[in-house]
Amino acid sequence: METQGASNQKRVNGLVKWFDPAKGFGFVVADQGGSDILLHANVLRNFGQGSVVDGSQIEIVVQDTQRGLQATEVLSITPPQAETAVPLKDMAEFSAEDIAQREIEPARVKWFDKAKGFGFANIFGNTDDVFIHIEVLRRSGLSDLQSGEAIGLRLVDGERGRMAIEVVGWEIAAK
Repeated sequence: METQGASNQKRVNGLVKWFDPAKGFGFVVADQGGSDILLHANVLRNFGQGSVVDGSQIEIVVQDTQRGLQATEVLSITPPQAETAVPLKDMAEFSAEDIAQREIEPARVKWFDKAKGFGFANIFGNTDDVFIHIEVLRRSGLSDLQSGEAIGLRLVDGERGRMAIEVVGWEIAAK
């Protein structure tokens, strides 16, 4: 751990062990080992995301409290590599570079059902639905979306209409 500014805060790299948006928290395992680090939903929201997929690499600032180590700030999140995932038909032709070059469009989640594995959003100023598949969400480093949540989308025209090819947190989309 590398000391940062305050005497009891440290910068830590680790792996998201699990995060449950319904419970409002999860835990991170530091690369150096040691106790699990509490990651509260408010800290994640301050980064611009409402969830994070298990297995993501994460860089955080932690503070040692009476209850143990807690994240106070998220600095970066890198989703896990999905080598074993079956590519979605509408995404098969796009490389990571192709995706990154597409414009991020600000959107609001209409609804998302994790159990069904999909949901819809609307680009600001447009009432047309944009399809969001759970696999796209996972590849983007997110585990769930909440109705009304502001997000950014990179889009493609799929066989059945516009669909998200990447989902980013609002803070990223707003830059």
